[in-house]
Amino acid sequence: MIPAFEYTIPVLVIGGGACGCIAALSAHDAGAQVLLVEQDERPMGSTGMSQGLICAAGTKAQAALGIEDSADRYFEDIMAKTKGLTDPVLARAIADHAGPTIDWMVEAHDLPWELDTGFRPVYGNSTFRVHGWRGHGGQDMVDLLHARMADAGIDVLLGAKLVEVHADETGRIHGVTLQRPDGAQELVGCETLILACGGFAANHAMVAQHMPDVAHARNNGHEGSQGTGIFVGQQLGAGLGDMSAYQGYAMLTEPHGIPVPPGVPVEGGVLVNIEGNRFTNEVEDIAGMVHPVLAQPGDHVWVVFDQRIEAVTDYIPEMQQLIALNAAKKADTPEELAALIGVPADMLAATLAQAHTAQASGQPDAQGRLWGDDKPPVAPLRAVKVVGAIFHTQGGLQIDGTARVLREDGKPLPNLFAGGGAARSVSGPAHWGYLPAMGLATAVTFGRLAGLNAAALAQHAVDA
Repeated sequence: MIPAFEYTIPVLVIGGGACGCIAALSAHDAGAQVLLVEQDERPMGSTGMSQGLICAAGTKAQAALGIEDSADRYFEDIMAKTKGLTDPVLARAIADHAGPTIDWMVEAHDLPWELDTGFRPVYGNSTFRVHGWRGHGGQDMVDLLHARMADAGIDVLLGAKLVEVHADETGRIHGVTLQRPDGAQELVGCETLILACGGFAANHAMVAQHMPDVAHARNNGHEGSQGTGIFVGQQLGAGLGDMSAYQGYAMLTEPHGIPVPPGVPVEGGVLVNIEGNRFTNEVEDIAGMVHPVLAQPGDHVWVVFDQRIEAVTDYIPEMQQLIALNAAKKADTPEELAALIGVPADMLAATLAQAHTAQASGQPDAQGRLWGDDKPPVAPLRAVKVVGAIFHTQGGLQIDGTARVLREDGKPLPNLFAGGGAARSVSGPAHWGYLPAMGLATAVTFGRLAGLNAAALAQHAVDA
């Protein structure tokens, strides 16, 4: 039985991270009245714990710097990275719409995203296409998006949790029940519903069920990522996709809990274990590198870099935080560093020497890394202690290229949309398909598509 609602909103968005905010802004731009609901008193989510970087192709920011890129090239990179195992419809939607989404963010809402030329083409991207707000991270992004929603007059309800969705026998959603921290509930009707409420990385039972290979890994995602949107969709008969996919990360500093930026290994940093040995190609798989890290003896490894690498990456907020905390061990020689981090001095010296020999020879080293013009660390050296972690999941509700949620038989639910962590992404069935900055690329792209299409559907309902 459908209850009586206190009021009805054309577009209701659940989740106040990047996906939800972009969905709300785009629906508002399309002329719809929007209400965004966020369970935390201060919005954060997975976006707030990220670097705020977005992977997009064919942007005006790329063109301004003479970077040639296209949706077709982006699509090819996605399919290659996922070994052809991702959903090609969703991959095509990301390839076609991520670039225009970035341009719309910049031009329509004065969001200062630009091409990050410090994030070089690596880990599956064939050219420079990672965009960010220089000197700012994910929480800055969340705060700015909420400021832009306030500027637009979009209604935002904080500290309210989705506890029930009310739908009829056709699967059409008529409204939701929201609950406040004090237990008080309110009934809100809606013409359309957008689920942008995160993945399930903090739900230990779901991680163990769908991703047992990282069930023992530390979760560095938001504690609110409990799979709420996935549960809601399943109750309505939605299909799921790629539930075993996730972004792992091999370089979460211990005990600080701050990620070492990918630019550190890209610029020449190396990972060594407690025996002083390298054990992986540091520039091959940004997400999958968590597995060789978790497989090493002891409970941690070390990222070794030098002053040059630190200087090249010190524009990144996470590196700035690590520098401010004096997190790195510092030494003038490999032997001194080995003593500080508790690894055999002869092995660490030999490991670094082998990397330099490989770089000079122009041949791949024992881990398969081809150094090219990149330089391994030289004294004086730095090292930070890191552990492997899971950052966010990449599987979820099956959606189509318009962000509409699909039933198990492939037919769309009447008025349900999803994006971000609640929806299936384009990373394929496992960790190895993740492209850098793809998490936020799917969040903002499917967020915008969801907002535009939900607004159109809501208007159609009114006209009818």
